[in-house]
Amino acid sequence: MELSEVKGIGINTIKDLNNLGINNVYDLVTYYPFRYDVFEKTDISKLADGDKIVIDGVVENVPNVFYISRVLNKMTFRLNIGTKILTITIFNRAYFKRNINVGTTLTVIGKYDAKHNSVTASNLKLGLLEKTIIEPVYHTSNKINSKKINKIVNSALPKIKVKDYIPENISNKYHFIDKNRAVYLIHNPENKHSVKQAINRLKYEELFVFMSKISYLKKNHTSNDGLERKVNFKKIEKFINNLPFKLTKDQLASINDIYDDLTSKRRMNRLLQGDVGSGKTIVSFISLYINYLGGYQGALMAPTEILAFQHYQNIKKLFPDLNIVLLTGKTKVKERKEILKQIKKQTADIIIGTHALISDTVEYKNLGLVITDEQHRFGVNQRANLKNKGITPDILYMSATPIPRTYALTLYGDMDISSIKTMPSGRKPVTTILKKDTEIKDVLYMMLDEIKKHHQIYVIAPLVEESEKIDMENVYQLEEKMKKAFGKICNIGILHGKMKADEKEKAMNKFKNNETQILISTTVIEVGVDVANATMMVIFDSYRFGLSALHQLRGRVGRNDLDSYCVLISDRETKRLSVLTKTTDGFKVSEEDFLLRGSGDLFGQRQSGDMSFKLADIKNDYQLLLQAKEDGEKFVTSSDYTNEKNKHIRQMIEQSTNLD
Repeated sequence: MELSEVKGIGINTIKDLNNLGINNVYDLVTYYPFRYDVFEKTDISKLADGDKIVIDGVVENVPNVFYISRVLNKMTFRLNIGTKILTITIFNRAYFKRNINVGTTLTVIGKYDAKHNSVTASNLKLGLLEKTIIEPVYHTSNKINSKKINKIVNSALPKIKVKDYIPENISNKYHFIDKNRAVYLIHNPENKHSVKQAINRLKYEELFVFMSKISYLKKNHTSNDGLERKVNFKKIEKFINNLPFKLTKDQLASINDIYDDLTSKRRMNRLLQGDVGSGKTIVSFISLYINYLGGYQGALMAPTEILAFQHYQNIKKLFPDLNIVLLTGKTKVKERKEILKQIKKQTADIIIGTHALISDTVEYKNLGLVITDEQHRFGVNQRANLKNKGITPDILYMSATPIPRTYALTLYGDMDISSIKTMPSGRKPVTTILKKDTEIKDVLYMMLDEIKKHHQIYVIAPLVEESEKIDMENVYQLEEKMKKAFGKICNIGILHGKMKADEKEKAMNKFKNNETQILISTTVIEVGVDVANATMMVIFDSYRFGLSALHQLRGRVGRNDLDSYCVLISDRETKRLSVLTKTTDGFKVSEEDFLLRGSGDLFGQRQSGDMSFKLADIKNDYQLLLQAKEDGEKFVTSSDYTNEKNKHIRQMIEQSTNLD
């Protein structure tokens, strides 16, 4: 059914709804309120000046309307509430005067002025307040308000029957109300209990479908359709023993996990998570080596060209005898043609690059392993591109955003997880210091000390250009200030996402080669960039960042045996930010971040679908999630799953993307 078929929706309204992400009638009726305004009659004797008031009474006089300007009018009248008479003032409601006469009963919602015995009203409703009024409030635009959304939703509701994705036996088990009834009540609550009933039922369905998808993927990933490689582990041990550094216990355990996956009949679907600087990259390189020894091509996708180039340089040093190629969006046409030829013929053993690796023009001869670095930065559809080409390689996802174990086991239930918690030896923990804006002189003196030691410094600004709306330090302002402070004794560079790729590479290389000593940057340097001589990170307006993002930034320093520092500059949210001064453990930071902010983009977009639930919240509804997980696992493995009456549920679960 088209939006244009719903009463009250014209061409302009369709455009307004499209801007809110509403493209069809299903989107419309599932465009749920984000909160409710609850109006219960207040006892005026208990109100203080300025309190919100909901009161009803009888109009004492014909309202007076004053036109202050062409766009502003004021209406006033007296309201008898039984115990006293209040003066009511409301703006821009002159049109409502025709509804009000002496003796009209009215409910008034507004702000109480005790001194003047008056109310500045925000809303008027005809009639006395016989029961609690619950009004849905929707996310709106300046073209369409909450009341209009509710009105057109109610026009659409009788014309559509929404599909129920909870199996009947589970609905009966929890005494859930009918889904269509739940959708009606969420838009038209009868009382507080009915709202809770509707929301709980709809939240559960979202979580049930999501967790059933996870269970379905897990069930399919355990099938024996993997690329079974025959690789002598002694060759891997020999390579590891010849490394110029010793691998940690967790790195070795992760390599064993990956080796077992790659040499088994089961297709690998593994998440390798570890703190910043814990040594995931060497594990990924060894994984590519195992895959190569098994006779297959391997690809490593990095989220940025800078990081892809860094990986390319490092892996070539480790495996000088292998043909390793680099493919990014900026690879020159002539060079690109040659690389594509090598990939197609399998003369390229390992391919390092950005998402250019999965573009339509790339044809793999024998792709066996795909590793995505910072996997949450790759979308579902990008990762599906390989499958669409008829290629189903083993997959290793890497993330330096550690996920609290309880949540990881639930949300990544379709994956095997390897975690690296132990840090390489010789690394000193980064000292994190919280400073106020007024203490900037102290920070500058700290920076001067590092420069005198011939060390390098990152300075992070949250914006690239000035914004009239937000007063935050930006890259160019900070460049000016740093030049005033240090311009005579060192070189200062800038790096941000709006720069061209070659400009970014040039700026980063200058910093890596110690041609610039201070690099002023946005969060573009968050992922993977490795400069061992950088010993200090200064982050302005740090309250703007999540704890996990700050921890990621902090991980750019301390990649050596030198004393390193991270300075967070903020006058706000110091209690939240102080978490980082107490721990350098990314798993603990992640746990705190999760508790403070919820899942947000901590988990990114999942391979099983979009985690942007309409109602459910991973943190607040975690117990409901666990129940949905248990029910989903049972359902997917039971005979109910193949029952014809549940066909629509099965189809929903087996879709690779979208919850609709």
